[in-house]
Amino acid sequence: MVLLAGFLFTSESVTEGHPDKICDRISDAFLDEYLRQDPDSRVAVETLVTTDFVLVSGEVKTKAILDEKAQENLVRETIREIGYNDSELKFDADSCQVKLMLHAQSPDISQGVSKGDTGVDNKTEWHRRCLGDDATANSTEQGAGDQGLMFGYATDETDEKMPMPILYAHKLTRRLAQVRKDGSLPWIRPDGKSQVSVRYENDKPARIESVLIATQHAPDISPDEMERKIMQEVIKPALGHDWQDDIKVRINCTGKFVIGGPHGDTGLTGRKIIVDTYGGFGRHGGGAFSGKDPSKVDRSACYMCRYIAKNLVAAGIVERCEVQLAYAIGVAEPVSLYVNSFGTGRISDEEIIRIIRDIFDLRPAAIISRLKLKRPIYKKTAAYGHFGRDDSEFTWEQTDAADDLRKAASL
Repeated sequence: MVLLAGFLFTSESVTEGHPDKICDRISDAFLDEYLRQDPDSRVAVETLVTTDFVLVSGEVKTKAILDEKAQENLVRETIREIGYNDSELKFDADSCQVKLMLHAQSPDISQGVSKGDTGVDNKTEWHRRCLGDDATANSTEQGAGDQGLMFGYATDETDEKMPMPILYAHKLTRRLAQVRKDGSLPWIRPDGKSQVSVRYENDKPARIESVLIATQHAPDISPDEMERKIMQEVIKPALGHDWQDDIKVRINCTGKFVIGGPHGDTGLTGRKIIVDTYGGFGRHGGGAFSGKDPSKVDRSACYMCRYIAKNLVAAGIVERCEVQLAYAIGVAEPVSLYVNSFGTGRISDEEIIRIIRDIFDLRPAAIISRLKLKRPIYKKTAAYGHFGRDDSEFTWEQTDAADDLRKAASL
């Protein structure tokens, strides 16, 4: 990605009550429950929501016991936690219709992913046909749960090693949820968005240029009162020391946002992949996270790419970088590894790749083990980004590999 000396860059975030995020959270709630009962569960759950209706579908291979009533209760409790508990919103945890369509995972996928569960006698030959003469001798190790390409990104422009626009966009939506739930602004309703534009000079953030807030609200709040309160209770506290009086602020540009949530817009799992990652800074391989167990490299390898990129920045080897991995379904070793330090590296990108291969085991089972990904930790990831957070469960945000990287780079 080539950047200009001076430019504006914009990222957005959405609240947990946004229709797509409701779906992400329900899907991850199912994943957490399956993993809680059976850490080896294979899960791919997708959710759709619309006016007073939820559809949950997908494929599961598990020893967990989760009957239809328990599944329905899980859906309703998740919706209740988000804040849809009023029939006036046309989407209510207690009254919405719930349709469940979960079934068993395809054995064609399972045979290439489950360690020792090949399903065929000639898997070694099958691997050889896929990979040529370099096929791994250990043909029964856990393979990737899907083919695809995954990216991770990190930058030293913030303490969190995240791009400033998405970091502040998330701060704003989290603050919207906080003042709604603690009663500070009781007229705020669950659906909402933020957007932050940052001016960069010489590839570094110089200032926040503009902020946009769109929040669902009760009908009896006046636009003037709403703008004053949002500025006072949401925007200034969220931006903190980066607030300046000349920042352009836009609040509910249409003038009214009463109809929202699933009544205003149908939601689907996996439609906010840029919100979930880096806000458009860096590339994205296209695979969503929510509802997928860590055998799916769409999720686990993206976490590993972020972990590697963040530790490279923390080690002082690069100022910012992008890491890509790619996999073939059923095959453990990645097809490729790519690093771009955008000219900020203290050593060459080729040397960084060599060091990564020496330090990190990039096979799916090793990634899952290193990052402890079989725990029921995923519902928390479903809103406000998967990266740049200090939650203890987010092992991919740790910088415990920085010293090893620094030593390997002789810095």
